[in-house]
Amino acid sequence: MDSDITTIHITKALSSSMIVDLIDKHPNLDEITCSSSVYNRTSKTYIDALAQLDIEVNVKYNWGAKSKTNGAEFEVLKLSNEGLKPKEIAEKLDITLNRVYYLLKKSNAKFDNRKRKYDHDEVVSLKNNGLSCNEISQKLDIPLRTVYYILNKK
Repeated sequence: MDSDITTIHITKALSSSMIVDLIDKHPNLDEITCSSSVYNRTSKTYIDALAQLDIEVNVKYNWGAKSKTNGAEFEVLKLSNEGLKPKEIAEKLDITLNRVYYLLKKSNAKFDNRKRKYDHDEVVSLKNNGLSCNEISQKLDIPLRTVYYILNKK
C-alpha cells in the first residue's frame, strides 16, 4: 500500500476489478496515465466513475529512444559548410567519423568540399556554352570518359 504515490501509468485497459485494486493500493491516487490505444479501449463509464472520485485519466505517450544528437547536427553542418573534412569535424567535436557521416546524411547536406582532379564547374560551363564533349576533352586535356562522367553526374 503506497500512500505517497499520486500518479501511475497503466498498460492495460481499465476494468472494474483493476480500478478497485488501484484505489486499494494507492489511496492518494490523483492521476492515471496511459497510451492512446489503452485509453481508446477503456470504457467511458470507468473514466467517468474515476472522474467522480477526483482521479483523472490522461493520455501520455513519451516513451522510446530519445535523440542523442543534442544539437550536434547543426554544428556538423556548420563546420561542413566552412569546408572542413569529415575527419576534421569528427576530431573537433570528439565524435566518431560514422556519426559525422550519419548527421550529414540526416540533414541532407551536400557534402561537396573535397579536392577534385578536374574543375567540374568549368566542364559544365563549357558544355553550356555549346562545346561538344570531344572539344571539352581536348581543350582541358581531360579524358573523354571523365567529361562524360562529370556531365552525367547527378
